[in-house]
Amino acid sequence: MDTYAEPPTPKRQHLAVEEKRRIVEETLVEGASVARVARAHGLNANLVFNWRRLFEKGLLCRRGTAKLLPVKVTGESSPTSLDGAGDSQSWSASTIQIQLRNAHVRIEGSVDAGLVRVVLESLGQ
Repeated sequence: MDTYAEPPTPKRQHLAVEEKRRIVEETLVEGASVARVARAHGLNANLVFNWRRLFEKGLLCRRGTAKLLPVKVTGESSPTSLDGAGDSQSWSASTIQIQLRNAHVRIEGSVDAGLVRVVLESLGQ
C-alpha cells in the first residue's frame, strides 16, 4: 500500500497595502533586484513587478489617503485685499507651477483652490 501524501499547499498571503508599498520601495533602491527582494519576502517576482506598476501609477494606496507631493516654494508675496475693505478674499500676484510625469500645469494670478483640486484629480487618473 502506498502512503504517499502530497504536502499541503500554502495559503495565499494577504498583505496590507503599507506592507506592499514597503516591499516595492525596497525594489526602488539603486542596485536592488526585484527577484531577490521578492524571494526575501517569500513572494513571486511577477507579483512584486505588478505592485511596482500599481505604485508608479499611484494606485497602490488606500482610498481617501492624502498623497504628499514634493513642494518647492520660491519668492514671497504678501496677499492684498481686492477691495481694500478687509474682505476675506485676497489676491496675490503669484504663479503656481505643477510638474507631473505627463503634464506641466502653470497657474498665474488669483487661484481658485477648488478648480486646482479638480484639475489635479483629473490629471492623476
